[in-house]
Formats: sequence, C-alpha cells, structure tokens
Amino acid sequence: MFGNYENCLKCVLDSEGGYINHPSDPGGATNFGVTKRAWEDYLKTSVSNLDIKNLDKKRVAEFYKKKYWDVCKCDLLPAGIDYCIFDYAVNSGPNRAIKALQKSLDLVVDGIIGPKTLSKVQQLKDKKIIVMRICAQRLIFLKSLVQYPIFGKGWLSRVMKVQSKAMGMSV
Repeated sequence: MFGNYENCLKCVLDSEGGYINHPSDPGGATNFGVTKRAWEDYLKTSVSNLDIKNLDKKRVAEFYKKKYWDVCKCDLLPAGIDYCIFDYAVNSGPNRAIKALQKSLDLVVDGIIGPKTLSKVQQLKDKKIIVMRICAQRLIFLKSLVQYPIFGKGWLSRVMKVQSKAMGMSV
C-alpha cells in the first residue's frame, strides 16, 4: 500500500507494545508508542488517558504514516533505511532521525530530506553501513538522556533489534 510502510509499521508496533503510563516517562500515558500529548496535537483537542488506552491500530497507523513516515519521506528511502529512520523518528522525533541520516551520509545537516539527501541515499552501494551509522548515533543520543538509567536496557535492546532487522531488509 505505501511501499514498505506496512512492514515497517508492524515492526514498530511490535517494539512499542500496548498501553503504559510509567511515572518516569515524560511522555505520560502511551499506547502503541503514541503519547497523550502527541495524540492531542494530532487531533487538535484534549484526550483522556482512557482515550489513549482505547486507541486502535488503524487510527495509530494513520497517525504514524502522516506524522512520521511521510515527514521523513520514507517511501523514497531504500528498504532497511526506511525502517531505521521511521523507528528513530517515532522514538525521538522526525527532525532528529533525518539529521542522523544526513550526518551518516556526510551531508550538510539541516533536518530536511531534500534532493541532495535523496540523491545520496539512492546512490549508496552499501546501505548496511548507513544503518549502522544511524543506530550508533541513536545510541549516543539515548545515552545522553536523563532517563537512560531507567529505560536504557530496553532502548539498547530496541536499537540493536532495529539495526538487525533493517540490515536484513537492506539489499
């Protein structure tokens, strides 16, 4: 339907899991990785924790496509890199994920996927190196967060899982 979107979405949803409301998580109530604040921003209205708890995967899929996949132009990225960037964007924001891609390609880092970024990523001979570079940058960022002592083990596991799956998708 959207290139590799459905496959990548399944991987993200598998990592995100269901409803949580951990007191140390600044995102607060979260379901399928969607925070209450992000959902309110998307709907342009207030929602309750129960609304977050009752999110369905179809609406979440539409949200992720519009707010992350499309913003990162993942349909135009090679398989594997699309998943790596999408998962990073879901966790840390599209701008940070795009900048990691640009840095891994040795480009000017402006947070915008434009013609130069797309051209360079399409010309790659070894996409797996870029996946590894993006994941390495992601880990450096995550380790800098104050919540790392609480959530770091899970974050590390997720990034390693993303790297492995993304490399398997890359050809």
